[in-house]
Amino acid sequence: MNLLRALATVSGMTLMSRILGFVRDFVIARAFGAGLATDAFFVAFRLPNLLRRMFAEGAFSQAFVPILAEYKNRKGDDATHHLVDRVATLLGLAVAAVALLGVLGAPLIIQISAPGFAADADKFALTVELTRITFPYILFMSLVALAGGILNTWSRFAVPAFTPVLLNLSFIGMALFAAPYFDPPVLALAWAVFLGGILQLGMQIRPLARIGMLPRFRFDYSDPGVRRILKLMAPAILGVSVSQISLLINTIFASFLPSGSVSWLYYADRLMEFPSGMLGVALGTILLPSLSKLHADANPEAFSSLLDWGLRLTLMLTLPAALGLAMLAVPLISTLFHYGAFAVGDVMHTRDALLAYSIGLTGMILVKVLAPGFYARQDIRTPVKIALLTLLATQLMNLAFIVPLAHAGLALSIALAACLNAGLLYHGLRKRGVYLPQPGWTAFWLKLAAALAVMAAVLWLGTGTDAVWFARSGLARVGWLAAIVIVAAIAYFATLFALGFRPRDFRRRAA
Repeated sequence: MNLLRALATVSGMTLMSRILGFVRDFVIARAFGAGLATDAFFVAFRLPNLLRRMFAEGAFSQAFVPILAEYKNRKGDDATHHLVDRVATLLGLAVAAVALLGVLGAPLIIQISAPGFAADADKFALTVELTRITFPYILFMSLVALAGGILNTWSRFAVPAFTPVLLNLSFIGMALFAAPYFDPPVLALAWAVFLGGILQLGMQIRPLARIGMLPRFRFDYSDPGVRRILKLMAPAILGVSVSQISLLINTIFASFLPSGSVSWLYYADRLMEFPSGMLGVALGTILLPSLSKLHADANPEAFSSLLDWGLRLTLMLTLPAALGLAMLAVPLISTLFHYGAFAVGDVMHTRDALLAYSIGLTGMILVKVLAPGFYARQDIRTPVKIALLTLLATQLMNLAFIVPLAHAGLALSIALAACLNAGLLYHGLRKRGVYLPQPGWTAFWLKLAAALAVMAAVLWLGTGTDAVWFARSGLARVGWLAAIVIVAAIAYFATLFALGFRPRDFRRRAA
């Protein structure tokens, strides 16, 4: 399979999910605004979502996919299916226990994760109720992550990439049609999470059956493959949890800030997730199986070359995205969210957070490309050590930035820490000789700089003042924003084309 085509497939599905995600956030912002109810829901949803990323999509995938690729390439389908059975059984039982503990211990969890909510009894009680409804989501998504790891190893990228669409459809449907039947209405959002988890899990069954890898209940803790995965998961959980703990600590800080701070950070983060998911997650998804196979085949030259391809593609696509988010902050936020209860003040506060986040977008996505260079070699300890250092740096920056910059200071800490994380991962790969840059990087940087300058000029000329965007109708905002984005993108890629870039230069076969 052509990796560029696979990237286009995964990014295309992710684009669909992100577009629906913005529709979802538009519906939520219009119906609930940014206040007590949304703060309660976002805190309640953040914890199971955090655990999903820690135990399921993050640590589990990093430990599971390299071992699964090794079994597939060296031991055959029967041994691989037995491994899948045993891993699925153990994962399901473990995460079901975690979900049950989360439901029972919701008050304590909220007391720890959002202590500022304790001052408002109604807000605290609502957050606890929402947490109990959303917590089983971790069970569904852990099994979805297992299925995604299997399908990606078999180069079936489309279904795992499409799956998040179902959660967004669940949110939109429940917010639009079911909210009036709940008291308070925000409970509909929590049940949307529960329903979305079931739908996403159900979608994996048929694709797994088609490749003969549908898991069966088979408990065997002593299986060597399972033990190897568990051994890799221990440091992987620590490594992935560092970034999630950082977000959780930011929520703790934000819970002491004025009402709306959690929501402003959430909406800014949602805009950041658009390019991060389309590019970072997609690149990490397609790179890890191929890198794992190249490592298993003892082919360090091809391994390094594939990393180089990923880095160039990342920079070419993420730098203009970061520039666009920064220069189009108010147009984007006002077009997507400035309706109903989402006021002008909410737009400006969200803008402050988005500007801070945009500084670290490239670093965030580079981490998704560089870290698989370690995971594929079954070296998870090095990224963990780097992540721990990054966590310490984030909290020091939080203390420095929160007083002068409020919630935007928390976003800036995350952004700068992502750049630090990416830089240390790059240094580690270079130091070990795992990655050796291919020729032509100086010319590559100069051409990118020229294209970015042209794009910045187009955005500056076309955007206008903030007041103009607030004065326009919703439909006028959509049309003008679309025109600016299209013209800026054409200017950027046309400049690259004039300077010698060609799509064929980025074609790459999967290992």
